[in-house]
Amino acid sequence: MTASKHDRGGLEDPRCLLLDLDGVLVDTRPVMEIAWRAVQEAHGVNIPFETYQEQLGRPFDDIMARLGLANAEEIHRTYAEASAAASHLAQEFEGITDVLLAVAADGWSLGVVTSKPLARATPLLARLGCPFVTVRGPEGHGRGKPAPDPILLALIDLGADPADAAYVGDMAVDQEAARRAGVSYIHAGWGYGRPTGPCPAVADTPRQLLHLLGVSTPNGPFVEGGLL
Repeated sequence: MTASKHDRGGLEDPRCLLLDLDGVLVDTRPVMEIAWRAVQEAHGVNIPFETYQEQLGRPFDDIMARLGLANAEEIHRTYAEASAAASHLAQEFEGITDVLLAVAADGWSLGVVTSKPLARATPLLARLGCPFVTVRGPEGHGRGKPAPDPILLALIDLGADPADAAYVGDMAVDQEAARRAGVSYIHAGWGYGRPTGPCPAVADTPRQLLHLLGVSTPNGPFVEGGLL
């Protein structure tokens, strides 16, 4: 049975779904670990990957500043080259494509708001084969997450109001950006971070997004990894 807006964690029937990329749509942690190891070796950085991972969701230059690393441009070049070489290790999360296709079939507009440069984000999104109407990255106007700018710009692209949208993320900066943009937030429990208070709606698996959004499961049994 489709959930009503009164039993879906407070979501008020948004019809525009925006999603983060890393940790929500695609598991890029193996790629990021290799890229960060290349940074450590090339630039003598002794900051562990786990510390870098805690800052995910922010633009790269912001992360470098928070980690106290001054040569952000050179580090970013090393990181980007290593990421591109290891991009084949990234895998979409099981079931996420089928869920998004079901959401789109229910009449929702889909968009992506990520801090990953579009040159690296676009090939990953192409693998999903989903009808994303807009993809907002760190390029262009506005501040990066946790500022609300990229979410609001994506809504402008879609011609949607914040009250009609939800954002799915996996890091504290995603939750803060959604709050500041005035959109409902759903935490991807399969991602890399934990939600902060006040506790948002949490989807432990991609399939649970359908329930939280009130989207009916397509005809036939739904299994993670495919709609049969």
